[in-house]
Amino acid sequence: MIVVMLPTATEEQTEGVVGQVRERGLQVHISRGERCTVIGVVGNTAEIDPDDLAALPGVDRVVRVMKPYRLAHREARPEGTRVTVRWEGGSLTVGGREIVLAAGPCAVEDEGSLMETARAVGRAGAAMLRGGAFKPRTSPYSFQGLGHEGLLMLARARRETGLPVVTEVMAPEQVAVVATYADMLQIGTRNMFNYPLLRAVGRTRCPVLLKRGMMATIEEWLLAAEYILAGGNPNVILCERGIRTFEGYTRNTLDLSAVPVVKSLSHLPVWVDPSHGTGRAELVIPMARAAIAAGADGLLVEVHGSPVTARSDGSQSLTPEQFGRLVEECRSVAEALGRGLANAGARGVTAREAAS
Repeated sequence: MIVVMLPTATEEQTEGVVGQVRERGLQVHISRGERCTVIGVVGNTAEIDPDDLAALPGVDRVVRVMKPYRLAHREARPEGTRVTVRWEGGSLTVGGREIVLAAGPCAVEDEGSLMETARAVGRAGAAMLRGGAFKPRTSPYSFQGLGHEGLLMLARARRETGLPVVTEVMAPEQVAVVATYADMLQIGTRNMFNYPLLRAVGRTRCPVLLKRGMMATIEEWLLAAEYILAGGNPNVILCERGIRTFEGYTRNTLDLSAVPVVKSLSHLPVWVDPSHGTGRAELVIPMARAAIAAGADGLLVEVHGSPVTARSDGSQSLTPEQFGRLVEECRSVAEALGRGLANAGARGVTAREAAS
């Protein structure tokens, strides 16, 4: 059961509802969004009359949800959730009319190449900078990222270009430090089932990009999001990045049907990662176009100044020139659908250049 409070509801009215629910021996999960507060009621709600709760001061509506992902269900927020990414240089909305493009290297390798790529993707039209400081790899001998030094480089790139940063966090003990440097925390495919990590990011207010597990069903994916929402963090964005099937031509099978399916089931914004979804650079642009056509609210694209020398995922990385073409083609598709592309405001121009 979900109790949706009015936007004008006071804290006292919210606590009044919570008290009524707890008196019945049930648990509550409170999710405070920008527009309203949603109270998830957990337990045996069969004997509760929704009209009793709906009559309480400050309540907008009460909804019975049969699905196990109560807070992530579309009924919790029929109008859809909009996640605001805030950083010192501004703010960016995910889930509205404008589509967000996040681009950058798979892994932060060195400061020079990171800065060069950040400027290039910003100039081309990216609204966010992506880059891995901590890299979970299948082989223990593969490049694992630069760790804390990589976070420092990403922070300097943000300061230089004005682009907010999304980067991966791999363990609960990393959450606090990564959130200090990043504007959005990414949960990778291998960690979608890492429940302690999901609970840890749920205790923050930092936006979370939750990638679908490579062998996860849509319901399992939404239940992973439920962990974060139940922890009190409403700022969750889902990311389809391909699932593992018997097909071997592509790295994964990019399930674009998941975009409209999830949007029908959940109020959360949905991104698509065409880089990991295909593993082949020549397929990234057509799949990016298709993702926008399917209704995606954002794209996560790997871009590298020299893909052939990249220390991670070079085969699926675009050059800055190719990314520029992706932006223009995606803009055309977005405009045909009555949408546009978001811009963080930097467009690859440094803060010093903008001030001069």
